[in-house]
Amino acid sequence: MLSPCSLLCRLATLLCVWALCQAQLDTKLPPGTPIIQLRLAGDKHKHYEGRVEVNYNGEWGTVCDDDFSIHAANVVCRELGYVEAVSWSPSSKYGKGEGRIWLDNVHCSGLERTLAQCESNGFGVSDCKHSEDVGVVCSQRRIPGFKFISTLTDNVESLNVQVEDVRIRAISSQRKRVPMTEGYLEVKDGGKWRQICDLEWTEMNSRVICGMYGFPGEKRYNTKVYNLLSKRRKKNYWGFGVNCTGNEASLHGCKLGHKVELRRNATCDKGLPVVVNCVPGRAFAPSHAQGFSKAYKVEQPLVRLRGGANIGEGRVEVLKNGEWGTVCDDSWNLKAATVVCRELGFGSAKEALAGGKLGQGMGPVHMNEVKCSGFEKSLTECYFNRDALGCSHEEDAAVRCNVPAMGFQNRLRLSGGRNPFEGRVEVLAEKNGSLVWGTVCSDSWGTIEATVVCRQLGLGFANNAFQETWYWPGDVSADDVVMSGVRCSGTEMTLAQCLHHGKHLDCPRGGGRFAAGVSCSETAPDLVLNAQVVEHTTYLEDRPMYILQCANEEHCLSSSAAAATSSSYRRLLRFSSQIHNNGLTDFRPRAAHHSWIWHECHRHYHSMEVFTHYDLLSLNGTKVAEGHKASFCLEDTQCEEGIEKRYECANFGQQGITVGCWDTYRHDIDCQWIDVTDVVPGDYIFQVVINPNFEVAESDYTNNVMKCRCRYDGHRIWMYNCYIGERPELTALKKYIHHSILSRV
Repeated sequence: MLSPCSLLCRLATLLCVWALCQAQLDTKLPPGTPIIQLRLAGDKHKHYEGRVEVNYNGEWGTVCDDDFSIHAANVVCRELGYVEAVSWSPSSKYGKGEGRIWLDNVHCSGLERTLAQCESNGFGVSDCKHSEDVGVVCSQRRIPGFKFISTLTDNVESLNVQVEDVRIRAISSQRKRVPMTEGYLEVKDGGKWRQICDLEWTEMNSRVICGMYGFPGEKRYNTKVYNLLSKRRKKNYWGFGVNCTGNEASLHGCKLGHKVELRRNATCDKGLPVVVNCVPGRAFAPSHAQGFSKAYKVEQPLVRLRGGANIGEGRVEVLKNGEWGTVCDDSWNLKAATVVCRELGFGSAKEALAGGKLGQGMGPVHMNEVKCSGFEKSLTECYFNRDALGCSHEEDAAVRCNVPAMGFQNRLRLSGGRNPFEGRVEVLAEKNGSLVWGTVCSDSWGTIEATVVCRQLGLGFANNAFQETWYWPGDVSADDVVMSGVRCSGTEMTLAQCLHHGKHLDCPRGGGRFAAGVSCSETAPDLVLNAQVVEHTTYLEDRPMYILQCANEEHCLSSSAAAATSSSYRRLLRFSSQIHNNGLTDFRPRAAHHSWIWHECHRHYHSMEVFTHYDLLSLNGTKVAEGHKASFCLEDTQCEEGIEKRYECANFGQQGITVGCWDTYRHDIDCQWIDVTDVVPGDYIFQVVINPNFEVAESDYTNNVMKCRCRYDGHRIWMYNCYIGERPELTALKKYIHHSILSRV
C-alpha cells in the first residue's frame, strides 16, 4: 500500500508531465512573440548539455550569463524537448561562441514556453563578451509527446535534430537475434513513431545511429528483403531528412536535412524507409568471426579502460613506451571519448567524464589537450599537446560508452533485499525443457563472483559476497539450486560466462538459506602501491633470531626458522610500502571491530589476517621465498592537500584508508620483509600483492600487483624496473587470479 504522501507525490508528477504535454500540444504563441530556434553547442561532455545558441532573424548567436537562472535554464531545456534543466554554467564553460550575443539580462519565471517570452534587454542589446556565454545541462528524460516544430521557413539545415526518441525496429525474422543489429530506423515525434525517407540518407548517418546503439560500425543490408516488405507496409514518414557528418555521438548532434513534402502514400515515392545494419564489437558478436575487426587488433592494445563499474566505462589509459598512463581532461569532449569507445568495440560515447570521476590513475599522464576529428581508429592518432605540463591525476579523463542491449539483466535478479542493490542471487535457467528461476550454490562464493553479478545487473561494484542468505527471504519457488561450482576471473560480462558445473550440479548445503547473495555499491575503493617507494627503500638486514620470536609466531619467517637456534641470524629483505586509496570510497576491513583477532606477542589487533603477500620469484615465476603482512593497523598516514584524516589505530580506533590518503608501512616494523636466508645469489622478481584474497571489494584489482627486477649477490641487493599491474609482455595479475581461482576449486 502506498502512503497518502507517496500518492500525492505521484499525482503531482503526473500533473507536471501532463502540463508539459499540453504546452507542447498548444503550439500557438501570443501575438508579437519573436520567432526563435534553440540549440546546444560547444565542447560537450554529454549530448544533452552545451552552450545555449539562439537563431533569430536567420542568424545564430549566444546568450549572456548576466541574471541567468535555473528558471531560464528550465525554459531552454523544455523548448528543446527535455523535461527539465539539471544545472546551468556561466563564463563560457562550453567554449566561446561566435556572432551576435542575442540576449542579455534574461529573466524567466520558468513557466514561459519559449525563451523569447522571457524578459531581457531585447534582441541584440548587450554589453557582454563571448567569455560570458551561458550553457545548460538538461535532464536526459524527454517530454512525452514532444513534437519538433520548425518555425524557420528557411535554413532548417542549421537546426539540430530534436525528437522524443529513436529506435531500430527489427523485421520478424530478426527479432530474436541478440544483439539486434538490423531494422527500420524510426523516430518518435509528437508521440508517434515515424520512418525517415532514405533519398538523402548516407553511411555517415548510419554510423551515428549504430554508435548510439552500442555498435562501432555499420554495413550494407539486403535491399531485396526490405523492398518487398515496404510494398506491404503502411508508411508514416517524418517531415525532415537527417544530415550527420559521422562524428556525432548521438542523432541529437546531427543537423536536419531538407524538409520532406508529406503527401500521404506519395511521400518518398522514389525512395524507401531508412534501414540500418550495424556491426557489433567482437565481445558482443554471436561469434568472433562476425565481430568488428577494426575495433580489435591482434597486437597489444594501446588503449584500455580501468576503474569503471559497468561494461563500457572507465578511466582512459594509454600505453606509451611500455608503460600505461592516463589522459588529462583538458579539452576532453564527446568526440575524443567516442574515438576511445569505438576503438574498444563499443558504440559512441554517452559521456566524456573529467576530474577523475572514475578514480585516479598512477604513473605518468601521457596525453593532454587531446583533439580528435572523431574518425580516428585509435585515440593515439589524435592530436595532443606534447609540451603541456602540470596535469595531475585529479584531472584524469574517463568515458561511458553506449553498449548493445544484450538482455543480460533479464536472466539474473536479486531477491529479498532491503533495497535494489542487495539480495539473494537468482538465475533464470532451463530445467526440464522450461525456464525457471533458481538460486546459486554458495560454496566458494566470493567477491570476484559478486563483482560479475553486480556488473551484469548494472548495479556498480560488489560490496560484499554472502554465503548465507536466510535473512533475505526470496521467492520460495526459486529455492532450488540451478547453478553450482561458480568460479569467475572477474572480467566476465555475465555469471553464465564464468566456469560452473553445467547440468551436473553439486551443492551439498543446497539453496534456500545457504544460497549465494550479494550487495552492490555505485562506488568502491582502489588500492595502489607506490612502486617508487619500494624501489628506493629496499635493503638487507641480518637480525638475530632471539628478537624475532613474535614475527615467527605470526609466520613471517621462512619454514627453516622453526629449527633455528636463538643465537642464529636471519637475513631479511626489508622495504617500505606506501599504499594509496585512489578509488571513490574509503577502504575498510570487512571484519567488524568485535571480530578482530588479538595477537598477544605484538599486542595489537589484526583487522585483516592477510593484507599483503610478499614473494620472491625466479625468472620463470617459481616462488623461492615469501612473506605476508596482516593489517594490524590500517590508517591514514598522510593525505593529499585539503583531505582530512579519518582513520587512526590508536586506542582501538577505526581502521581504514580514506580516499586521497595513503597508509605507510615503514621498513623497520615487524614482518615488513621477506626472509631470504635460504636464497642463493642470482636474478629474481620481487612481487607484492595487495588484498590478495579479494577480501575487500575494489574497483580495479589489476593494479594490486607490483613487480620489480631484483639482483642478489649474497651480500647486497638491487631493486630496479618496478611497475604496477601488467607490462605488455607480462600478465601478472591474470595469472595470479587464475591460480587463486584454481586454489579454491
